[in-house]
Amino acid sequence: MAEVKIRVVDCYVYRQTNDGLKFLLLKRNKNKLYEHLWQGVAGKIEPGEEAWETGIRELKEETGLTPVKMFVADHISRFYEVHGDRINLVPVFGIEVDSDVVILSHEHIDFKWIAIEEALNTLVWNGQKKGIQTVYEMVTKNNDRMRWSKIDL
Repeated sequence: MAEVKIRVVDCYVYRQTNDGLKFLLLKRNKNKLYEHLWQGVAGKIEPGEEAWETGIRELKEETGLTPVKMFVADHISRFYEVHGDRINLVPVFGIEVDSDVVILSHEHIDFKWIAIEEALNTLVWNGQKKGIQTVYEMVTKNNDRMRWSKIDL
């Protein structure tokens, strides 16, 4: 029977601009699994680390950026992985930053700041699309979900 595992996080990083929200997408390096895939900030949860702490650590490691605001998105991504016969549940976070200066790690070869429409057309996996769409909706709608989902940094 497949094991259910929570071992990675997805974070959708955004910044406020005069042209609306811009999301950061990163292109995976060719020497990585899913080479050249566009994605948000993502990574493995280390022992003793909370999922949200992973998001902050991965943000800094993969981009050099620092969070201004962070919240739990109203979405859990999920997928089946043949290797390991496991079902992965992936917590999703929204992270606001106030800089567009990205310092890429060795894990990625390119980045772009784009509007939600282009992000939805660039991302491949349904879980990614639903995750970034949920972050977008939570940021742009004036309701209590943001207040209830905020993470104190």
